[in-house]
Amino acid sequence: MLLQRVLTAVALLLVLLPTILLAPPLAWGVVSLAFVAVAAAEWARLLPRPASAPTLAGLLLLAGLAWLFLPRPTWAAPALCAIALVWWVGFGVAALARVRAGDGGAPVAGLLVFACWLALYELRQLGPVALLGAMAIVWVADIGAYFVGRAVGRRKLAPRISPGKSWEGAIGGAFLVVIVAWTLAAAPALADSLPAVLVGKLGPWVAGVVLVGFVALSVVGDLHESLLKRQAGVKDSGRSLPGHGGVLDRVDALIPTMPLAALLHLLLQ
Repeated sequence: MLLQRVLTAVALLLVLLPTILLAPPLAWGVVSLAFVAVAAAEWARLLPRPASAPTLAGLLLLAGLAWLFLPRPTWAAPALCAIALVWWVGFGVAALARVRAGDGGAPVAGLLVFACWLALYELRQLGPVALLGAMAIVWVADIGAYFVGRAVGRRKLAPRISPGKSWEGAIGGAFLVVIVAWTLAAAPALADSLPAVLVGKLGPWVAGVVLVGFVALSVVGDLHESLLKRQAGVKDSGRSLPGHGGVLDRVDALIPTMPLAALLHLLLQ
């Protein structure tokens, strides 16, 4: 299993990193669109009333290709990101409180996944550092939560949804994000990253508060997918990534946070 996980991770890095770092934004848009279409299909199968996974994935692909190759108004991207963010802050949190996810069905799932892809594409338009910097916040939070949770985690964060997560782990992840952001924000090579933009425009303390909110939103996305899987009675969202489960398992925390990252860049640029 470990070898399988490593091989899959290496294969993903060999595809994604060159696309992000070396290819034009359009190439990243096409590659990332294929990934999120798989995630949308996996989400459709987890719904209380499972929708047609191929239909949702196909519609997402068509919408994405239309976005890439047809004219669109400049307000459309921030508007869709804002709508997705409002849903996550309002309905997403409420779903966790009710311990019931999936209301809204495939249309909501498609909108949220599409908004995530759109944010990923818009961030790449700003440059590789902007895109990787936004995603790195989620990765650093996950690392901090894992190690702090294993070391001192006692109080369950959401025992009815994901018993393995603890308040200590979540707080540790947020703390690590803030410390790393403050440390790296002054690096000239990272000037276009979200942490550097936040610290430069808002100051370290306000930036820290925003980053804590960012991490909290990533936890909402993670828990929301865990709840969908628990309701569906499955361990993983799919089998598309050997050793890792499904694509949705890997991007669940990115789905609510990337629209926020894109909006913050837009507001602070």
